[in-house]
Amino acid sequence: MAYRVHILETEEAFDVEEGESVLEAAERSEVKLPHECTFGGCGTCRIKLASGTVRYEEFPMALTPEEAEEGYALACQARPTADLCISVASSRQTFPEPARIPATIHRIEPYGDDVIHLTLALPGQGMDYVPGQYMNVVLPDGETRSFSMASPPAGNLVDFHVRRIPGGRYTDQWLGQARAGADVEIEAPLGVFSYHEEDWRPLIMMATGTGIAPIKAILESLLDNEDCPPVTLYWGMRTEADLYLRDVIESWVGRLYEFNFVPVLSRAGEGWQGRRGHVQQAVLEDHEDLSEHAIYLCGAPEMIRQAKSLLAGRGASLDHMYADSFTFQHELASA
Repeated sequence: MAYRVHILETEEAFDVEEGESVLEAAERSEVKLPHECTFGGCGTCRIKLASGTVRYEEFPMALTPEEAEEGYALACQARPTADLCISVASSRQTFPEPARIPATIHRIEPYGDDVIHLTLALPGQGMDYVPGQYMNVVLPDGETRSFSMASPPAGNLVDFHVRRIPGGRYTDQWLGQARAGADVEIEAPLGVFSYHEEDWRPLIMMATGTGIAPIKAILESLLDNEDCPPVTLYWGMRTEADLYLRDVIESWVGRLYEFNFVPVLSRAGEGWQGRRGHVQQAVLEDHEDLSEHAIYLCGAPEMIRQAKSLLAGRGASLDHMYADSFTFQHELASA
């Protein structure tokens, strides 16, 4: 049995056939819905049900029970059980069309033991992208690896933070032996993770590991901006030595409005005087009411899932909670 789906914002409509997901049917009907991973791991295809119901063959990882109770669904996994009227999140932001681009390694150096600082040189004046987006590196056999831009657009040089995976085919075997001047092919810009200026809310940024990369690009784009709202950044790492951007982040004080940086360590040594534990718990300790904030999450999938549930319990608006949609795609695909 086919069900009809209506999109409130665009007034578009399409039919979903038996066994199809909402996203599959939309693509078959040439109706554009935001999406990334297509297996329920990133949350980019989140929609809100104004009417109707859906089912899942397996409840998706990137959707929390709290979100489902509020009427949210993931289009890539949702199967209608009735006609649907849906709302698709919109933004003032417009995203450039992605393309295959030749690039050259400009610089490659370690950020400690586990992170590689990679700078690519792009042709001409560089690439137009929105801070928070990512690129795919195209490997010789056609496979890709995804990495966030860690710097806002400025000329033809773009920074990336690559977490080194011991024995990893790309980060250890290829990138570990690469040198400045080597040619690479990338596909970019990709993704929809970005700053939502239209929210007009104080910002809470939460990152773990190299999830700091897209957050860095966003916040650096707001430096010395008179319209920047208050910003609190929580960055979770294991040890003090892992805080490879600490000096850079601390230099933003005075350049971001009411900026507060809170590093949180899960395996801190005895000499650490700062916060311990996990970033989501640190946010709860600091905020009794989150109903007025916009929240940006980037990092480990379990952190994001826990944070969504915990912060919603403190009144955080799910309509103003944004999660990075690509950092962990490859981890989920291989899980």
